[in-house]
Amino acid sequence: MKQILLITMLALLTACQGDMPNQALGTLERDRVLLRATASEIITSLPQTEGSLVQKGELLVQFDTRKQEARVAIAKAEVNKAQAYLLRLTNGERPEDIATAQANVARTKAALLEADQNLKRTSSLLKQNLASQATQDRAKAGRDQARAELTAAQENLSKLIAGVREEDINQGRAALDAEVASLSLEQQTLNDLSVIATRSGRLDSLPFNLGERVPPNAVIVAIQADNAPYARVYIPEPYMAKLTIGQKLNVRVDGLDKALIGTLRRLSKEPAFTPYYALNQEDRARLVYLAEIDLGPEADNLPTGIPSQVDLP
Repeated sequence: MKQILLITMLALLTACQGDMPNQALGTLERDRVLLRATASEIITSLPQTEGSLVQKGELLVQFDTRKQEARVAIAKAEVNKAQAYLLRLTNGERPEDIATAQANVARTKAALLEADQNLKRTSSLLKQNLASQATQDRAKAGRDQARAELTAAQENLSKLIAGVREEDINQGRAALDAEVASLSLEQQTLNDLSVIATRSGRLDSLPFNLGERVPPNAVIVAIQADNAPYARVYIPEPYMAKLTIGQKLNVRVDGLDKALIGTLRRLSKEPAFTPYYALNQEDRARLVYLAEIDLGPEADNLPTGIPSQVDLP
């Protein structure tokens, strides 16, 4: 319809090159909000019908959420796991583990004392030729092993008492933050499967039916916003230099005796059709530019699509 109107208007301008009209032709339009599918899922509910009035926040399309709910549950489990690990790092070791390490130190000290005494006895027997050199070597090796075990037990006790390194705690916090962000993303994906109206208006189109699987990024809802309409017209090139954004213009609508006062909100910088390579004065006069004129509250009840004309200065 818009293309036919544009072609008709261009033909009119071409036929009237010597007598340029002082009106811009077009139609009344409203903002059209398009909502797209964020995932390939099956439609399980369509609570609203085409043509009905909807309010911002109302449910328009419901997709199957079972798969995404499982992903959210997994993400929540990972958050709980990261929280437990960080809590373990910040709380330090359990008193029972420290007591066990202390007992191990005491045991290895006793073992070292016994190994020292055994080496002394073996050395005394060796001097009296009552023991062999191999026996003394084994006693010495036992003493050295006991000493090493004591050192290891003391180091383990010191580690438990000192607690976890700050770098490990920071790493645990970062891991928790990552899991929380992942959960937030999965939850948002789940929320997007319930398509709600982002603006109040008339439900213009529901392209898909109940039970259909929708491809990603497909338009699933079109809402015609409930704000006042605006005049979408085409300005002849000779008038472009006389117009500025914010300028007040008279808008005439079919069926209304009195002109409406509108405010120019948009003026395209490019012509509405591809210009010729060489534009002389006659060719330039045939160029038209898209413009949008906001109308006031008095136009709230006017239907979309009716013809309109804008008086040009």
